[in-house]
Amino acid sequence: MEKIDILLSDQTLRTETCIDFVTRPDCGGISVFIGTVRNETKGRGVVRLEFEGYKPMAIAEMRKIAERACEHWNVQRIAIHHRTGVLQIGEIPVVIAVACPHRKAAFEACQFAIDTLKETVPIWKKEVFEDGESWVAAHP
Repeated sequence: MEKIDILLSDQTLRTETCIDFVTRPDCGGISVFIGTVRNETKGRGVVRLEFEGYKPMAIAEMRKIAERACEHWNVQRIAIHHRTGVLQIGEIPVVIAVACPHRKAAFEACQFAIDTLKETVPIWKKEVFEDGESWVAAHP
């Protein structure tokens, strides 16, 4: 059975899909990160976000992140889903769910996954403000 679920889509992400994928009877720790579009950045009002990605490479890089997490933290299942396109305030651009036998490993693997995704995966974010727009640096 596959232990990694990777998705890059222009469709609405469903947190339940990721949680259902990782839920296992032998895992006592499930950690979930849900990124949402917030209404301000550094005091500027955000209207929307726009995400673009190089799909083949983005999927390959997300899979590498998942594989590294599986090896280092004994991850039993991991889902990394990311959205592309135009997202409004409150919408979800990224969901990461990780299941491990123990909670500490699940927390650490989930944090590793989101931090590494932001640094290495070719998905670019443009913030559209009330008074302009700008591409955001990939690093957190």
